[in-house]
Amino acid sequence: MMKKAAIFFGTGYEEIEALTVVDLLRRVGVEVVCVAVDNADSVTGSHEICVKMDAGIDAVDFDSFDILVCPGGMPGTKKLEACSRLTDNLRKFYGEGKLIAAICAAPSIFGHMGLLEGKKACIYPGMEAELTGAEVSYDSVVKSGNIITSRGMGTAIAFSLAIIAALTDQKTADELAEKIVYSCA
Repeated sequence: MMKKAAIFFGTGYEEIEALTVVDLLRRVGVEVVCVAVDNADSVTGSHEICVKMDAGIDAVDFDSFDILVCPGGMPGTKKLEACSRLTDNLRKFYGEGKLIAAICAAPSIFGHMGLLEGKKACIYPGMEAELTGAEVSYDSVVKSGNIITSRGMGTAIAFSLAIIAALTDQKTADELAEKIVYSCA
């Protein structure tokens, strides 16, 4: 059965973090839906790159997704956190043991929601205090239970591959890494 991911976009999102996930997941056959938290037809990132959305948040069926992904960037992260429909569903996914993921500043959303209690997590350098209740890690990507976190634009490929491994299997992630000439070295 095809896996399905929702990537959430707020004005001021970090383009590389969001679009790397979209691109790499689609390469392995994961259905990806780009969702505007403000229901706009397109959303502009923190570096003025405007991307057409697949849906507005009010039109999506959260139950159809296997993972919810929050890219970082400012003020994009704050826009995601301010969206109660998103945070309500992040809490629901977490409680049901379904995957949630965040990169750069966005793991702060999970920390503020109390979802990181007793979990390992990472975040953009200097924001570690936002990981309330977590055991802070400085690894590029951390999967702890059903939560995947990562540190920033430079870790976007590793983050995407961790999501792929969690949704499919490690072999699929490794094969894609080889195809795109990615090395963790």
